[in-house]
Amino acid sequence: MNSEKDFAPLTSNIVRALNDKLYEKRKVAALEIEKLVREFVAQNNIGQIKHVIQILSQEFALSQHPHSRKGGLIGLAACSIALGKDSGLYLKELIEPVLTCFNDADSRLRYYACEALYNIVKVARGSVLPHFNVLFNGLSKLAADPDPNVKSGSELLDRLLKDIVTESSKFDLVAFVPLLRERIYSNNQYARQFIISWILVLECVPDINLLDYLPEILDGLFQILGDNSKEIRKMCETVLIEFLKEIKKNPSSVKFAEMANILVIHCQASDDLIQLTAMTWMREFIQLAGRVMLPYSSGILTAVLPCLSYDDRKKSIKEVVNVCNQTLMKLILPEDDGDHVRQKTLPHQDAITHESSSGCMNSSDLSDTSLDLSTSNNNGACVTIECPLETLDLDGIVLVLDRHLHDTVTGMMTRIAILKWLYHLYIKTPRKMFWHTDSLFPMLLKTLSDESDEVILKDLEVLAEIASSPAGQTEGHDSSEIISIQNNQTELHIPISSSTPMISSRTRTFECSPSTPTMNSYFFKFMINLLKQFNNEKSLLEIRGPFIIRQLCLLLNAENIFHSMAEILLWEEDLKFASTMVQTLNSILLTSTELFQLRNQLKDLRTMESCNLFCSLYRSWCHNPVATVSLCFLTQNYKHAYDLIQKFGDLEVTIDFLTEVDKLVQLIECPIFTYLRLQLLDVENNPYLIKALYGLLMLLPQSKAFQLLSQRLQCVPNPELMQSTPSEKTTTSNRQVPSEINYNELLQHFEKVQKKHLEIRHQRAGRNNL
Repeated sequence: MNSEKDFAPLTSNIVRALNDKLYEKRKVAALEIEKLVREFVAQNNIGQIKHVIQILSQEFALSQHPHSRKGGLIGLAACSIALGKDSGLYLKELIEPVLTCFNDADSRLRYYACEALYNIVKVARGSVLPHFNVLFNGLSKLAADPDPNVKSGSELLDRLLKDIVTESSKFDLVAFVPLLRERIYSNNQYARQFIISWILVLECVPDINLLDYLPEILDGLFQILGDNSKEIRKMCETVLIEFLKEIKKNPSSVKFAEMANILVIHCQASDDLIQLTAMTWMREFIQLAGRVMLPYSSGILTAVLPCLSYDDRKKSIKEVVNVCNQTLMKLILPEDDGDHVRQKTLPHQDAITHESSSGCMNSSDLSDTSLDLSTSNNNGACVTIECPLETLDLDGIVLVLDRHLHDTVTGMMTRIAILKWLYHLYIKTPRKMFWHTDSLFPMLLKTLSDESDEVILKDLEVLAEIASSPAGQTEGHDSSEIISIQNNQTELHIPISSSTPMISSRTRTFECSPSTPTMNSYFFKFMINLLKQFNNEKSLLEIRGPFIIRQLCLLLNAENIFHSMAEILLWEEDLKFASTMVQTLNSILLTSTELFQLRNQLKDLRTMESCNLFCSLYRSWCHNPVATVSLCFLTQNYKHAYDLIQKFGDLEVTIDFLTEVDKLVQLIECPIFTYLRLQLLDVENNPYLIKALYGLLMLLPQSKAFQLLSQRLQCVPNPELMQSTPSEKTTTSNRQVPSEINYNELLQHFEKVQKKHLEIRHQRAGRNNL
């Protein structure tokens, strides 16, 4: 220690007492210092006051000797008490040495520093606010102090400082937020508790609008929400609840866009409380901010979609997520398919304060937007604001949906939600969505193999919308498969009159019937690829094939589907698959309630369109002899059916063939063929029907089907008993055979196709014998 003259105006007794190890002696010295400083204040001797503070700071509080440091701390506190309201003029000099002692290794000295600062702050009150950041920084360290006495002292100082901030209107929030943002990422539980307690206090002060700076601290709050301490989690949850209440009260002043990505990150948290809280915020953001959230849709979906497959253990999260998903979907408008400009009508008061209250002005993207305001009536009730439509991140959305659809671990409810999203996007923004169709199409087709019927139904809805949307219409068909088929097609000549167009020719390949809605180019791609998938996945065709085709007939036009599939199958190189596919299509045609109208259209062949459809189906149905006969029964072409059955003698009769005949006999007994059975009463006008049925009977071995058909034919009345009277004969006429159809050529086509089948079977048998 230097000589006593260096400490003037402090006396030697004061200096010795300040350096003493006993607290009581240091306290006596402090009282002397207080008395001395009061005299200087009375004399307005500012120089001496500063000199005393400097000596206590440099020579004592920052001394290497611990007792001297303790003496310096109590001396500085005494100076502050003596200065009273004037202490604010010397706060920097008083506070800095005390804060330095907060880092001392001696816990007792840290406690004395805390006590000294408490006395300084208590005297200065509001004058300490300009130094708030350094005080807060020091207190945040003491809050995590391992010594309970130090921690207890810091809590007293903390409460005092909170009281001062609460009652003052001079708190500098702008200067404080950067420090708060830094400290909020502390991993220490006590430091976190300290931070949360301060946020709660600041949130309750009317003059402090912490909501403006919420984007700065929101991420840190969610980090704290995951703390291991239940008490801290509860405190943080309370803070977030209060912030959310404030957001709901004043949505116009909330910076939704700046917080959207923060929520997206925490919506994907593994901690249930964090995820539920973030999802709850996201739900409110979407509902309050509306289309301001559209640019963040891809991120939101990344977080939301996996949660839709949560089980009942996370029921609360799933319920919130469902609302988020549905609300976000509703934000997408048809206008998103065009220019990003729209008109928005707001109350007149909102027009005046549009920068703070207009929903479309929340986004930072609109800062340079000019507003064209004009009252809509004499009362000025509303104004029209020209503002750009918030950008829909369609590319990002589609990328997220596609990625989740490709993911093999994606849950069923998530896959359903993805398909609902795709369907919604094709409805609302078809033009833009068709830019993505080529990349989505393969996965949509693959999804038809999903285990869930509900997933397949939604998938078919999307595919049907793609296939029928006018936005997907292109000039010509750009599918290489279609071009290949067209180039290799051989013509099936149909006799026509000069007043009617050709039923079947090269130019009509894959055209829809004039009586049906026009499909776009993707319809044909869909049909071709669907048949390819059935061929590659035999189990899909066997288990789900009929279900898929029936649903498509409901979603699209049944005639278009059968017409296009028939044309594609006509040139199918895998004849075995072609036969199986025809058998499946024929079974659907004859039995499905969805195809009632199509069956009625084929039953009479009274129009050019129905004849065209029959010829188209017939050519492909020739891959399956029994199916061809059933088609003739359906269309009441009984003579041709009889001619076909006559040709069966030249075919290779197999077990599968006989099984199909058996099934046809069973079908004849079904309600679909009621008209056919009733026509058996008119023996005179339907001789070929009876002959055809007898032909089937002769094909069958002695079996239940044989007995069933035999019993039916035994019920056919005797022609002589059923003879009509002369007057009745004049009113009875044979059914007109459509002149547009060349049955001889159809029969030749059948023989040609069956010859190919026979050759392929022989080749296959030859390879198996090698």
